[in-house]
Formats: sequence, C-alpha cells, structure tokens
Amino acid sequence: MRKLETPFLASALFMMSVAYAAEESPPRLLTEPVATDVMVRVVAHGAMVLGDEVGGARVTITDVATGRLLASGLQLGEPGDQNQIMRTPRLMEEPRYSTRPSGSFHATLHLDRPTLVEIAAQGPLSYPSAVQRASKTVLLIPGRDLTQDGIVLDLNGYIVQIENPPPGESLMAKDDVKLKASVRMLSGAPVRPHGDWDSRKATIYGEVLIGDRVIERLQMLYAGEKSSFEAPFFVPSPTEAPHGIALRVVAADGAGANFGMAQANYPVLPEQLRPAKK
Repeated sequence: MRKLETPFLASALFMMSVAYAAEESPPRLLTEPVATDVMVRVVAHGAMVLGDEVGGARVTITDVATGRLLASGLQLGEPGDQNQIMRTPRLMEEPRYSTRPSGSFHATLHLDRPTLVEIAAQGPLSYPSAVQRASKTVLLIPGRDLTQDGIVLDLNGYIVQIENPPPGESLMAKDDVKLKASVRMLSGAPVRPHGDWDSRKATIYGEVLIGDRVIERLQMLYAGEKSSFEAPFFVPSPTEAPHGIALRVVAADGAGANFGMAQANYPVLPEQLRPAKK
C-alpha cells in the first residue's frame, strides 16, 4: 500500500510546486504601460473616514523622481461603519475601513516600470481652519493593484467651532456671557463623555485674550448636547480692551495625538450703549 501512495504523493507535490511557481513568477517583460489600480483612504486619526459630512479630502499622487502629477481628486462618500471600525477585533492584516461602504479615492495609473510615488491628502475640506495634511511614499509595481483598505493616510486633529457668541458679534462690557463650542473628530464624529471618542481623555478649555495676552482661562464642561462644551466668562471694559477681545477654544489629547483650536474676535461696547429697559 505504501508503494502505491508514493507516486501519488510525489505527483501531488509536483503539481503544487508548479502552481506555486506560477503564482509567484515575475510578470512578463513590459512592452507598454500596464493599468495599475490605486486605492487611497483618508481617515481621521483614531476615528472614521473623511466623507461627505466634512467635505471629504483632496488626494494627489506624484511621481517622486520627476515631480509629475499622476492623479488627483476628491475622496467623498460615507464615513464607514462605526461598529466595524471602532469596536470589532481584527488581525493586523484584516481590512478595517473597506468591510462596509466608506469614502475612498481611486485612480488607475498606467505604469511601465516600478515607480516611487508620494501619495498626499488634506482635509476636511469643509472646515478650512481644521485642515491637516499627511503623505506617504510608496513604491508602485505595474499591474500590482492596491485594494481593500488601500493606502491609509491618517489626519490628526479636531474640528473645533465657536458657536456662542457668534464670531464677530459685539459684546457688552461687564456682561456675563456663555462661551459655547463644538468639538468633533476630523471625520465629523462626535466627541462626548463615555463615547467612542471620549472627551474625558482630552483637555478642552477656553481663553479670553486682549491682544496676545491671555487674561482668563476657562474650563469648558460638556453641555449635555452632542459635541458641545461651554463655560461662562465676564466681558472686560472697553478701557481694558479698546480693540476688543478674542476668544480661543483648544481641544488637546496628547495620548491620542489629536489637537484642535478655534479663535474669533469680538468688539466690546461700553455699558452706556446698553439698551434701556422698558
């Protein structure tokens, strides 16, 4: 019986080795450019994909040797499945962002040789004050497509917006005003206590400035609404702030490597201009 098995085993091993060699054999010599698909995903660091909600991201692919722009365009689409991205355990090689529909940028390049490229992205495009940029250098091989998650570019930061008082609005001297701001991940995901993006891990504070001088620092607390934080402050007099004041809100998570800021200017009116009570 053992003699009968030996030829069969040898034949099977031979066929497997042929198949493996065929799979791993180098591509044929190129006589013309070969279409090569490149998938890029721009994501908020520690969060979701930059999609339509935040204006997406701009992506460029540049030949490092020549400086020639090979492809450019916008990443648009959905931010992805929060449960899959944030809560599902996976092996390192398993895709994170492409298991469900999510925003991406796709380009087909025609390459006639291995090409070193720089892939760069900036976003979120709907929030210019929060825009960040990231890039990677990647060697592309003709005919070897980049699929699934593709090249993932992380953008670090927060979208911080001052909501009250509205930027540029005149403030009355000596008034007690509530500073209110929203803080979100660059993908638009909400920052709040006990959430996937836990505000307790970040320091969120406000500052009142006269010129470049900080005259008061405010501890901003969660306002009970999605991504909203607030703190009260007193408006200084026009004598103290003849050119008005600035309000600054900072969100900082050193461990998570995300930082964001918003700032707005406000004229200060003297108390004498306060409308008389009827």
